[in-house]
Amino acid sequence: MLVNIYFDILEKDVIRRIKLKKKVAFKEMVKYLVSNFSSEITFSKLKNILDIKDQHTIKNWIDGLEQAYLIKMIERFSPKLKESVIAPRKVYCIDTGIIEVISFRLSENIGRIMENIIAIELLRRKSYWYPGMEIFYWKDHQGREVDFLIKEGTSVKELIQVTYASGRDEVERRELKSLIKASEQLGCKSLKIITWDYEDKLVVDHREIKCIPLWKWLTS
Repeated sequence: MLVNIYFDILEKDVIRRIKLKKKVAFKEMVKYLVSNFSSEITFSKLKNILDIKDQHTIKNWIDGLEQAYLIKMIERFSPKLKESVIAPRKVYCIDTGIIEVISFRLSENIGRIMENIIAIELLRRKSYWYPGMEIFYWKDHQGREVDFLIKEGTSVKELIQVTYASGRDEVERRELKSLIKASEQLGCKSLKIITWDYEDKLVVDHREIKCIPLWKWLTS
């Protein structure tokens, strides 16, 4: 079974390599991360959930998972480095198959699966073709959020929102407002919404937003 293969990888590539002793707590953390894919997590929250005394232990465990190419973490964007470092991070699974095995059915979480797929594809493009590209998510103090912020050098090049939408009426106003607000704050004009199968160009508050289906974005 896939779950057995996954935990074999954990045992060989993570647990033995970092000489981890608290195996039960570590595996519980893995289950928690996989079950909360495409969501914000903090080291302090994980520390409390798992009853681990040292927050650095959690960080080391997550570093081990990233080095084994099992998960990837994306930081929240902030012009201030300290704010970016201490803010929650979003977790993504390299293999979406393990999500269904460990957590729940993919069909019930298509929007989050789409976001996970896009995160991994962005990281792949960075690795192969755009090494100077930096990938973040954006969130302001009022809770408005943009799924992906693409930065090169000192410039924000693109803002990407993800939604399981098949028509204009299914694109939530909240997602549009977040995209526009981030665009205003960051001076970014390249705005994109990746949808399930809806394609269009929208104009909101004098800003053009390109809607593109997931399949088309993946093959572009």
